[in-house]
Amino acid sequence: MAISAQDVKALKDLTNCGLMDCKKALEQTNGDVDAAIKYLRENGLAKAAKKSGRIAAEGLVYAKIDEAKKIGAIVEVNSETDFAAKSERFVEFVDIVAQAVIDSDAEDVEALKAYKPAGSEDTIGDILTERIATISENIQIRRFKRMTGDLFSYIHNGGGSIIGAMIKIEADDTNDDAVKVCAKDLLLQITASSPQYVNQEDVPASVIEEEKNIQLEIVKKENAESPKPKPENVLEKIVEGRMRKFTEDICLLNQPYVKDPNITVAKYIASVGKNIKVVDFVRYEKGEGIQKKEDNFADEVASMVK
Repeated sequence: MAISAQDVKALKDLTNCGLMDCKKALEQTNGDVDAAIKYLRENGLAKAAKKSGRIAAEGLVYAKIDEAKKIGAIVEVNSETDFAAKSERFVEFVDIVAQAVIDSDAEDVEALKAYKPAGSEDTIGDILTERIATISENIQIRRFKRMTGDLFSYIHNGGGSIIGAMIKIEADDTNDDAVKVCAKDLLLQITASSPQYVNQEDVPASVIEEEKNIQLEIVKKENAESPKPKPENVLEKIVEGRMRKFTEDICLLNQPYVKDPNITVAKYIASVGKNIKVVDFVRYEKGEGIQKKEDNFADEVASMVK
């Protein structure tokens, strides 16, 4: 199949690999991006799977919790420019969206757009259309998550990045000051270290198996290129070590605690006491994975398409 220059650029932004390597990977995988990323990793060309690359989309990540109802919402709403994202009308709209997530049972963006907030004759979709017209930019409700229970949230806004996290915990008393401090520390951990799961038991077997196969291919290639190849049983131990590191990276409780890397997050929680248990969490980063069109892209790939 024909591989477009834009497809190649998108893969480059995801993996930080060279344009020609990305083009070859897409050709080898018939344009399948996930398979192309796997191909690049197996060939030692990609430093990490699905790296977010440059964040180009603007907008806000926003969290809101109704303490009385014990319901929370974290949302991402995108705009074309940072200027628009800071406007009062945009910020107000994002709050309306978050409240709608709390009040409704919408499971996706389209269902949310059809919801009418209390006291309004207009749906969220109608309000969105009005804000697009008055702000004069394309605005998109990109994603949201509704959570219930004892919830805590944190929004980091600095250096051009907006990262939001929300966590659900259980404890002897979630109003205890020590529990609140622990929850804040966990939110900082999630924001800084971007875990994907609470613990190893939450990681799907398919994810573990795929990563193991990727690491095995990498180790085999490294071994084949080594002046002193290692026996098969040694390669297996190397893969086991890398899988432990993989789990450490993606599981919150297995990560080194950011305030004391000598202990894991699990050990930090245990040190606090109070029978604290992390039930669930979510982390959104503004513009994650969204790529902005570049006017000079043609110049960058001119040599590639000749």
